[in-house]
Amino acid sequence: MKLRRKVLITVLVLLAGVLAASLRLDVSPQELEARYATAPSRFVEVDGLRIHYRDQGQGPTLLLLHGSNASLFTWEGWVRELSENYRVITLDLPGHGLTGPDARGRYTADAMVEVVEAFRARLGLEQFVLGGNSMGGSISWRYALLHPQRVTRLVLVDAAGFPRDTPAPLVFRLMRAPVVGEVLSLFSPRWVIDRNLRAVYGEPSRVTEALVEQYHALLLREGNRTATRERMRAGGDDARWKQLGELRMPTLVLWGAKDAWIPLEHGQRFARAIPGARLIVYPELGHVPMEEDAARTARELRGFLEASAPAPTGHGTL
Repeated sequence: MKLRRKVLITVLVLLAGVLAASLRLDVSPQELEARYATAPSRFVEVDGLRIHYRDQGQGPTLLLLHGSNASLFTWEGWVRELSENYRVITLDLPGHGLTGPDARGRYTADAMVEVVEAFRARLGLEQFVLGGNSMGGSISWRYALLHPQRVTRLVLVDAAGFPRDTPAPLVFRLMRAPVVGEVLSLFSPRWVIDRNLRAVYGEPSRVTEALVEQYHALLLREGNRTATRERMRAGGDDARWKQLGELRMPTLVLWGAKDAWIPLEHGQRFARAIPGARLIVYPELGHVPMEEDAARTARELRGFLEASAPAPTGHGTL
């Protein structure tokens, strides 16, 4: 009995040590801004939020929205490729990056649409190309439906928005669960971020240590993990996707065939649902193709932007 008790105590001590090592406290905004809010980063007060954004390049305006638990840095490859000829504006959405949590809890896709509209008005943008990846893609097409006069062209990169036929990624389901979500908001070890990023990429070897560190550090920004939990619980799918056929601006759909989070079938549905939409599929890429291969995907985007706007009379795929 004494031996069994000693073994049990040893196991419990080891378990406590593992949990203690995994515990990650919030990091202050000041510390993270010193590391990541370098030029050309800016902040602007918008409707109760201090939004972190970058405004780079010159020419026609592109406004780009990142995905869940990402940040504006996911677009930096496109910025490098496009800013010589385009003005590229990126921002951290509520509950993400250096913007941090929203005191008003605006975490549904439609609520974020209105945050984007307030940001647009604050910067005085009249018309622009709007693009988004994953969650940002869902916000983009919703914005285009609600504010079509603002969007000259729409770019959807592995966009969310259709009801899922398969379970959501495990981390999302865990964050929605009572108690478990609260625990995960405290325990955010770096190896979990590393594993998730490698699952998101079509070729895991493209994930660098610097990229993992950036994602991990920004997740730990004070309030972001609580915001993530609240966002996951804010609401499920709605029926707004049934309005996609009302979109009339030229639309480009880019998709990684190895996307393990949102299957290619959803990209094909966007191409069928939006009049005149063009679908380009990358066989070797995953959920964030603009991050995985910025040069190639930006080249496709540039071709789309430079082409004369076609009349939306049919559906095209490549």
